[in-house]
Amino acid sequence: MDGYSAGRVLGPLAPYADGFVVELVERGYRPRSVGCQLELIAHLSRWLGDQGVEPGGLTPAMAERFLEVRREGGVSLRSWRALDPLVGYLRRLGIVPKLAASADSPVDGLLADYRDYLLRERGLTAGSVAHWERIARLFLAERTEPLEDALQRLSTAEVTGFVVAQCGPGGRSGASAKILTSGLRSLLRYLHLTGRVPIPLAQAVPRAAGWRLSSLPRALEAEQVQRLLASCDGSTVVGRRDLAILLLLARLGLRACEVARLGLDDIDWRAGELMIRGKGSTTERLPLPHEPGEALVSYLRDGRPRADFREVFLSVLAPLRPLSPAAVVGVVGYACDRAGMERVGPHRLRHTLASDLLRAGTPLAQIAPILRHASVATTAIYAKIDREALRALARPWPLAGGAA
Repeated sequence: MDGYSAGRVLGPLAPYADGFVVELVERGYRPRSVGCQLELIAHLSRWLGDQGVEPGGLTPAMAERFLEVRREGGVSLRSWRALDPLVGYLRRLGIVPKLAASADSPVDGLLADYRDYLLRERGLTAGSVAHWERIARLFLAERTEPLEDALQRLSTAEVTGFVVAQCGPGGRSGASAKILTSGLRSLLRYLHLTGRVPIPLAQAVPRAAGWRLSSLPRALEAEQVQRLLASCDGSTVVGRRDLAILLLLARLGLRACEVARLGLDDIDWRAGELMIRGKGSTTERLPLPHEPGEALVSYLRDGRPRADFREVFLSVLAPLRPLSPAAVVGVVGYACDRAGMERVGPHRLRHTLASDLLRAGTPLAQIAPILRHASVATTAIYAKIDREALRALARPWPLAGGAA
């Protein structure tokens, strides 16, 4: 509590001020930010006292009235986002209710059940569940009558019409269309399983056009990879963290989600191995090469903030939190900016590793386990970049007059 005067907080929130400051410090807030949040809780506490309202009465309407007072006063921290740290702290203590804008709608209730089914019964990852839930919400939002009646009368024509509207001219195409149709089939199977839809409609979902392995993997040149790595300033916390991330992507071919999930307990320093948590809740062990291993040690010793999280990679700005897969994508994008390159995603580094292995003569059957592909057929797309090997298979083009 050194340097902070929580004693100036008067009113119904005064008993919680000390604990709030401690949490802010533990979550990595800088002294100036802690002081601003302390001013906010002091103002809110005085205002609640003037209104004769206890902390448990901090409803959405009351919170909005308080924020309006701050806006009229021309002070900072006057948005709903500004209240998040304080309200989150009070909610975890069970002091205030969730500040929801409105009661859950029938769609929200159904989606909550669907989300629970995907997590518990299907065993999907949180990322996959989020994709399927967005598609389900999009489809259910188009039901115009009461949801229960709309689902009981749901027809094949409505299902196909939705897909055509989403994937027709000017709409989704390729991989995005395939994700949408897969998510819609999943939702329809669940609705029929739970009796909300009387007839099975999953088979009525049209298949999105697509040709497996039709694209050509785009690898980076070795010089481009080195530029990305060299763009990380090893004298800074961000630089040490980003270098470790880029080396895991480039030398081990990890996916963004696998980097984000990597935990402190997943590193076996004695064996020199990493436990990788991949797609479909699978786990596999990979050797930890010297270069990314050194970068991890540098980050963990001199860069990673002290926090209770077990994930390896954390944000550097408060509130401290584990990096999401999207944040890992951002790390690669910012490295491209620093290197003066066109932005690429983490998967380009994965493609680069596979392409380099193939050019070095590594058989596809050995590349598949390195990339953690469930089937060698998925790895077969990289055969198309080995032009020298393919040239031997190409038949000569017949010349005019019949001569070959």
